[in-house]
Amino acid sequence: MARYTGPSTKIARKFGEPIYGSDKYFEKRNFPPGQHGLAAKRKKAKEYGTQLQEKQKVKYMYGVLERQFHNTYDTASRMAGQKGENLILLLESRLDNIVYRLGIAPTRAAARQLVNHHHITLNGSVCSIASTIVKPGDTVAVRERSKSLEVIQASVANASKYSWLEFDKNTLVGKYLNLPVRAEVPENINEQLIVDLYSK
Repeated sequence: MARYTGPSTKIARKFGEPIYGSDKYFEKRNFPPGQHGLAAKRKKAKEYGTQLQEKQKVKYMYGVLERQFHNTYDTASRMAGQKGENLILLLESRLDNIVYRLGIAPTRAAARQLVNHHHITLNGSVCSIASTIVKPGDTVAVRERSKSLEVIQASVANASKYSWLEFDKNTLVGKYLNLPVRAEVPENINEQLIVDLYSK
């Protein structure tokens, strides 16, 4: 399956929550999409369906394809600690997600585009691979020639702060200080459902 490029609100409505961030269209129509969305009698989801939906939600949230997600889970399962928490920490450590968390881009999709178009540097060198895993201590910055981009300036002005990241709005240079604690990651994710799905 190729990366989804359709309306993000439709996906948010499918999962019943604004998985891509604040969405005024979702607030107006926060019921399932489709002809019978509001009135449809939906069957009660079974255990497998609930687990699969949680995995799909996280895939859409972080913009990761099936094979990438499965490989990330395999890596997480080989690490010390809990598989679910390791999975979330690996997804949070992706370069596109770090760019988004620093406030350089308004969404993860926009962050991925900035990375792919060579606007972002990792430890001083241009990096165009959005799935690159950033390690604690690494520096992520905007290229000198890209600092005047309107989308970056507008996003930085409304950036949120996270305890595991450090960012200088004047120089547009950020640093990944340490791995976040699971409780600090604001997304509504039940990673245990994903672990249970892959454990079958």
